[in-house]
Amino acid sequence: MAILACLLTVVPTILGLAIRRLRILLRFPSPHAAAGFFHPYTNDGGGGERVLWCAVRAVQDLCPGLPCAVFTGDADASPDGLAARALDRFGVRLLRPPQVVHLNKRKWIEASTYPHFTMIGQSLGSVYLAWEALNKFAPQFYFDTSGYAFTYPLARLFGCEVICYTHYPTISSDMVERVKQRNSMYNNNSRISGSIWLSRCKILYYTIFSWLYGLVGSCAHLVMVNSSWTRSHIVNIWKIPECTKRVYPPCDTSALQMLPLERSTMPPILISVAQFRPEKAHGLQLEAFALALQRLDPDSIKPKLQFVGSCRNKEDLERLQKLEDRSVELRIDELVEFHKDISYRDLVQLLGGAIAGLHSMTDEHFGISVVEYMAAGAIPIAHKSAGPMMDIVLEEDGHQTGFLASDKEEFTEAILKVLRMPETGRQEMAAAARKRAQRFSEKRFHEDFTDAVRPILSATEGRHVQMSPLIE
Repeated sequence: MAILACLLTVVPTILGLAIRRLRILLRFPSPHAAAGFFHPYTNDGGGGERVLWCAVRAVQDLCPGLPCAVFTGDADASPDGLAARALDRFGVRLLRPPQVVHLNKRKWIEASTYPHFTMIGQSLGSVYLAWEALNKFAPQFYFDTSGYAFTYPLARLFGCEVICYTHYPTISSDMVERVKQRNSMYNNNSRISGSIWLSRCKILYYTIFSWLYGLVGSCAHLVMVNSSWTRSHIVNIWKIPECTKRVYPPCDTSALQMLPLERSTMPPILISVAQFRPEKAHGLQLEAFALALQRLDPDSIKPKLQFVGSCRNKEDLERLQKLEDRSVELRIDELVEFHKDISYRDLVQLLGGAIAGLHSMTDEHFGISVVEYMAAGAIPIAHKSAGPMMDIVLEEDGHQTGFLASDKEEFTEAILKVLRMPETGRQEMAAAARKRAQRFSEKRFHEDFTDAVRPILSATEGRHVQMSPLIE
């Protein structure tokens, strides 16, 4: 085992030398003096897109003379349009519009293209998409902000310095362990968990994929991760701890910080903000809320629960309908509200009226919604795992900032504790939570991101690169 461990530590060096030698043999031209951001979906509106624009702005601030290009599969994307979107949707003002490299092969990274073996299918599809991208334009600095690790060896072959921001590992030891224990979850359906033979086949598939994932990931020159949980998994799989930096994602908390901590408790309102996806475990929140209602004193004011989220597709809409139906079955539908696809202004208003925010996803790599609860003055009740447990819901200046729970019973008890807290105690905890949320601001991201990339951008300054114009 010791010999194997030693061999694994030198794999990145050997692979890097092999790619360099192959590049010389194939006579690849020198890359262009620019920073290229591989982000095939520039209109998803989520935290990943916020990272993209904050990263572009940070590079522009650090290297004002370095052109920036964005690789995107959105046909209507234009330099001015993307700059306007960054400002209008995320409040990020770019120093200048990024150039655009349009990609036509994006369907090869869509999950719907691969009904089976989706992970390996999307990963290999990303290589094909990156081949199109880099043949159109090979930048000196290749930034991956979407988690397509299988593109890194190809980018190295084109002579790029590979820098990535990883939101979550494509595969982790936790995923493998769930299959071994035959636990049925959103990424391990009951048909597989109920079969020993199918579970063993899936373990073999995951083991092979994990090895490949570690191999390609080790080709990165710099790895930035969004949480301690993500860092531990990436270091374990990619084996390049010296190149891996934790950089918390930029959370837009400025408007939320302005909300008053004093709020009406007539009735007390709990809020849950998340897309209606299976891994968000909305059903657990609904069941815990119903149980808490049963345990409340008969003469107490009944709280309300507000679900706020978006639906990506037909499956999400069906999932939302099932939640509504379940609230009727539990006879709590008069106390439960559902808000779908609302504006950010309406979201801020709802957060400003909530005394607590629910989060129940297992192994949420970070948990931006939890930070938003804290910034808004709503006490977080989050799942006791990954980002919320390791980075977010921690003490601030010796004061508790929220609650962590693992199952229905623990979520129920946490809900009851918040509902039974005196107003002064609730405001004290909310104030401590709001102060902790400042650790995850856009300003903090800008500083940490800049500190991480500065050595690479400055170390390669002056290298011979082509200065041809970018493609629009």
